[in-house]
Amino acid sequence: MKIALLGYGKMGKIIEKIATDRKHEIVLKIDQDNLDDLTAENLQLADVAIEFSTPHTVLSNIEHCLNAGVPIVVGTTGWYNSLPDLKEKYERSSTAMMYASNFSVGVNIFFHVNKVLAKLMNNYPYYEVQVEEIHHTQKLDSPSGTAITIAEGIIENLDSKKDWVKALSVDGEENEINVKNDQLLIESFRIDSVPGTHTVIYDSEVDSIEFKHTAHNRNGFALGAVLAAEWIQDKEGFYSVEDMFDFK
Repeated sequence: MKIALLGYGKMGKIIEKIATDRKHEIVLKIDQDNLDDLTAENLQLADVAIEFSTPHTVLSNIEHCLNAGVPIVVGTTGWYNSLPDLKEKYERSSTAMMYASNFSVGVNIFFHVNKVLAKLMNNYPYYEVQVEEIHHTQKLDSPSGTAITIAEGIIENLDSKKDWVKALSVDGEENEINVKNDQLLIESFRIDSVPGTHTVIYDSEVDSIEFKHTAHNRNGFALGAVLAAEWIQDKEGFYSVEDMFDFK
């Protein structure tokens, strides 16, 4: 399979290694230094594009791939208000797009079990729930897309929560926020050199339950993105990573 990498930072380089280890070929690498190379002609050298850039460039990269007819796997977060528009476009197109807040196999298992746990906790309303996430200080969006997906999974299955609110702590300084009873708090921490830790905490007067995923490095995210590219290359339409994993 021939792959175009849109975004060639730390994640892009790890994806390149994993893809080549799996016998794929990188035919195009785009970063801020060669944006003029992002043309339909160059994109069409690839069977699929993998996008890990920034919230400011992701929509333009998606549009380039859509216009070139090249399937795209999108790992960048912080742009999801545009999802309905893109879903409509891809459902009318002859190419494909898959997005995920996190492509890691372990995280997607976590997403699934999180929903099951939230549904179970309806039987125990004396537990209060919140989500915590920790990432490196270079992460541009807050809360993380992964934390939002976790929160949405809880809200979909736990009757007591209707929406989520966020609080951010950087270098020990935290913004104050009032959380209503029907709101789910996502607390974000930014600490150097942390690839990503996400914790769901159910707390009561007598005990606490913590459900946690800790990434040791970025390799799991990158492998999942390559698996998604392998899955989507011959498809048409609009997909989320749940379509690939299809947990029952």
